[in-house]
Amino acid sequence: MPAPAVPTSAMAVQVPLWHHYLQAIRSREALRAQDFQRAENVLLTVLERVHALDPRFIVDYSRGLEAFQFALRSSEDPLDMEVPLWVDAEALLIEEPEATQLEDGPEVCRLGVPREGAGLERWTTDDIFTASSESDAKCRGHIVPSKVLCVLKDLLVAAIVHCKHHSLIRPGSLNAASLREEQLHLSLLVSSGWRTINFHVVPVVRRKLGVPALEGAQQMPGFPEGSLRRILSQGVDLVPASTQLWRTSTDYLLTRLLGELGSLQGHRLDSLSILDRVNHESWRDGGQTDGLTFGHLKTVLLWASLLFPAPEDWAELQGAVYRLLVVLLCCLATRKLPHFLHPQRNLLQGSGLDLGAIYQRVEGFASQPEAALRIHATHLGRSPPPRIGSGLKALLQLPASDPTYWATAYFDVLLDKFQVLNIQDKDRISAMQSIFQKTRTLGGQES
Repeated sequence: MPAPAVPTSAMAVQVPLWHHYLQAIRSREALRAQDFQRAENVLLTVLERVHALDPRFIVDYSRGLEAFQFALRSSEDPLDMEVPLWVDAEALLIEEPEATQLEDGPEVCRLGVPREGAGLERWTTDDIFTASSESDAKCRGHIVPSKVLCVLKDLLVAAIVHCKHHSLIRPGSLNAASLREEQLHLSLLVSSGWRTINFHVVPVVRRKLGVPALEGAQQMPGFPEGSLRRILSQGVDLVPASTQLWRTSTDYLLTRLLGELGSLQGHRLDSLSILDRVNHESWRDGGQTDGLTFGHLKTVLLWASLLFPAPEDWAELQGAVYRLLVVLLCCLATRKLPHFLHPQRNLLQGSGLDLGAIYQRVEGFASQPEAALRIHATHLGRSPPPRIGSGLKALLQLPASDPTYWATAYFDVLLDKFQVLNIQDKDRISAMQSIFQKTRTLGGQES
């Protein structure tokens, strides 16, 4: 496929246009946060009744970061509402099956109840427990995710009816008829006025055990000192992976990392908000087509923050956005987006997305962003023809159909010449090489 031509209007979009677009996004953040808070309050009220009906399910009120993250977004992807189980996870037996991983996925396990465990009787009832069929001297049986989901669904229905009958929630804020049991979660629509938010209600088991992170994660550049050590020491959640198995989930840890980036000076979170808005409105046609999620773009920002750790890398809005675009284009072309804490996992594998088509849309925005940044027709004025550096021109001409162009060595040369990003620290090139060398082992042959 011939390399796409680079329009003469690339990169020299008037700076005020970028800031005007960002201001439009920011103008909605407070309203989105309020909408989220109202919807969350409705669901928390229902979950309080669930806890009253069955104390095994508790209410998690420590969700300030979820509101912060929702305010950053323009996309309407479902939000997770975790419902912790009131159980001492350290007293349970973590049993890994023979195949310890789903294909390219999180580590999975079964949760066993030990025969000698004290205070675990409530977790051995038939509604959520299956007795061991083997004469196991240590394990009495297992807590079954599918049974837990079934119990939680019945409790939610009863709680919704109770809350509506006693006027504890606003009329029309939610309806038990919208509650659906899907593969690994419960889906529930909650109204917060004119906006309806889709929550995925997920039972979780909190574990204090730390997580294996990237090599040298404690000294990662680009993040506040000590933040990774503090966050990674908080452990991980276990969430349903199948009818019988649980899997590790690091979603909360990644959201905490995103919050840490927000404490730094610069346009890191602003660049994420802009790309999420462009993704929703332009690349996904207003949310009508499948495409990249906020989670994908969040991961791109985390990697970009590692690869470009200097404060001056994020001092200018336009340059900050293009740092994310550089990483995103490379991941789309190689069809590999490593999980930030478990880089052996490829977040694009098995997504079912047309990555070639998405690449073309992202590349089109990178070379000519004006149309996607337009909020109203009058916001675009005439501007003189821009000057485009040879490094950027070469970067934007790379064809998505030939991932060899995005091989690590060639990509390093481009980045080294990419004056717009002002890359001077060779350690970043080494970090980029390490990351994308790891991704070569993901997913086998390209499809």
